[in-house]
Formats: sequence, C-alpha cells, structure tokens
Amino acid sequence: MSTFLLALLSLAILSTTILSADDNQYINITILNSAIAQGAVCLDGSPPAYHLDRGYGSGLRSWIIVMDGGAWCQSISDCLSRSTTELGSSKQMKNGSRFAGILYNNPQNNPDFYNWNRVRVKYCDGSSFTGDIEQVDPDNKLFFRGARIFKAIMKDLWSKGMQNAENAILSGVSAGGLATILNCDKFKSLMPNDAKVKCVADAGFFINGKTISGTSDIQEMYQRVVTLHGSAKNLPPSCTYAMEPSLCFFPQNVVPYVETPLFIMNSHYDTWQIENILVPKYLDPQHVWDNCKKQISNCTFSQRLIIQVFGGEFLKAFEGLNPSFTSGYFITSCHSHGAIMSTNFWLSPTSPRLLHKTIGEAVADWFFERAGFQYIDLFPCARDCEI
Repeated sequence: MSTFLLALLSLAILSTTILSADDNQYINITILNSAIAQGAVCLDGSPPAYHLDRGYGSGLRSWIIVMDGGAWCQSISDCLSRSTTELGSSKQMKNGSRFAGILYNNPQNNPDFYNWNRVRVKYCDGSSFTGDIEQVDPDNKLFFRGARIFKAIMKDLWSKGMQNAENAILSGVSAGGLATILNCDKFKSLMPNDAKVKCVADAGFFINGKTISGTSDIQEMYQRVVTLHGSAKNLPPSCTYAMEPSLCFFPQNVVPYVETPLFIMNSHYDTWQIENILVPKYLDPQHVWDNCKKQISNCTFSQRLIIQVFGGEFLKAFEGLNPSFTSGYFITSCHSHGAIMSTNFWLSPTSPRLLHKTIGEAVADWFFERAGFQYIDLFPCARDCEI
C-alpha cells in the first residue's frame, strides 16, 4: 500500500474516532408532542423536551434525571421575551445536548453512573417547574404550565422503563437545582415503592439575602414569580401551610419539609447570587463591580469584605437547617455556580476536594451509602476555582 493511501487510511480512522467520541457526548433531543394534549407546554405553547441516553448492563434499571437551569421570569414582558428563546420554547432548542459530569458516559470520568439511563430535561417554563395556570394569557398567548411539564415528562419516562427503576436520582442545576428541592418528594411518589430514590440539588440553594443597599430584591422577585405562574399549589403543602407561599421558594425554608433524602451542592460564594442577589446591575451603574464579579482576584479589599459577609449570611441560612442522617452536602468556597454537569468539577484533577473527595466521589458514596458526606469548606474568603 502506498504511503499516500496509508496516510488517508490513518486520517479516516482518526476522524472516525473523533466523531465517535463526540457523538457519545451529544444526545439528540426528544420533543414530547404528546404533552400538548395534557396542556403541558412551554411558555410559547410549544411541547416540552428532554434528552435521553439509554442505560445498559448493570445500569439498565437505574435512572438519573437532571433539570436544566436558567433563572425565572417574573412578569408578562419578562416571560414574553423569554418565550422567544430556548428557555421558553422548544422551537428554539438545539437538537443535540452535551452530556458531561454526572451524565458522562465514560466509566473513567463517571464510574458510578456512566451506564445508567441519563436524562437532561430542558427548562422552558420560567418557574422551576412549579407553574400551573389553566387560562392562557389572552394578549400574548403565554402559557404558565411548569408543573404539568414535570408531570408529563416523568410520565413519558415511566413508559420508557422508569416504572422498573431500582435506583433513581432527581437532580438539577441553578433554577433546576431549586426545582429538584421543590419537586423531590413528588418525584419519590412517582417511583416504584421499592426503588432507592434520592435527590441531588446543585447550585439551587438561593438564600433570602439583601442587596448592598439593604433591599430584599430576591424575595420580592420570588413573590412575583409565584403569583404570575400560580406556583403556590405546587409547592410542598407543609411549607405553604406554615408561611407565605413565595417564602417556600427559598430552600432555607422548604428543605426542612422535604422527606426524601437530599444532597445539596453549593458554594457559599455562589457567583449567581453575588451578581444578582447581592449586587444586581441596577445598583452598580458605574460598573465598578464588573471585574470583581468575573474573578475574585480582581476584587478590591472592600469588595472582598462585602462578599465575605454575604458568604457568612449563606452559611447562617444553611447551618440553620436541622441535620439529618439521610442528608448530605458539599459546600465549597469557590467563586462558581454549578458543578454536577461540569467535567472539571465532577471528578477530575481540578475538582474541588473536601475531605480529600471530589464532588463525584462524595455524591456517589452518599447515594450508595458507602459513606455519609456532610462537609463545609470554611476557607475564610471566596476563591477562584477552575470551572
């Protein structure tokens, strides 16, 4: 065989290898058209969607459901704008979705869950899957049906094998992490009685904190979200019985009422909370916080002190929860937001470690009950971590 042909053959083999590796990480979308008949639709009325990579071997009867994040919409104009994006319409969603972290299909990068049925649920309702209003907004044709989306997708997955689940994890990132907490017991009720069911909330522990000017913007925003989407009836009733429904959007208030085992991953210097709860844009018209928000090493001494105080408020809210032997947590001091679907954060040499364990190791040990894990990194100030 000529040198030229050998080179072509080598190139073809290399290309095939690269494509195969890439294909293994990107999973095609499933548009759930049948959900329309149930009224389970995105903000614009389009059907909800998810990505499913089937399990095999020892993971054939085990399931991981991860809900995407993307904040919330709190007004008609806000939701209308959102409805023209993938956060409000399946018409705008890409066909393929990258699976990484806990969704990775490689045993080297995800040894405990790589061959489970792995699902990534798209987020297109703006209410952390809690909304349910029958009436359609007449002027803008907006639908507020997040709770119905959750139910419809779970029903569809049930028919695709989840009814035989032996193990099941509900998880999510950011607004999806909050959705995990709010829907955890509901998820448990949908599973077979003998299945091991637990929930893992990532970057979803949003605190009822104040801005640098002392206002309670996040509480007021949650109140608008709950009212607009009709979320109250889909929040844990034991919480809404005890307090005003919008307060049950805060994990510090609702976690005590969650009965299903729950693992919380978060940073007490969470970037989204610093950028949106502590220093929202309207309070920084001169953009003096812009560089600090991007990287802690860019912060001035006074900015670091303000962030440190916020981290203390986070820990005060978190540590106010009663510990339970069924609960686990991994609280870092990283200036970051989200870890469960991050290749660098999940189980890599760059993953933050607590008690010498990566996040992936801590979650797996907790789920399989090889060891409990409840640890907070008390590093005295925020630090930059490789994401």
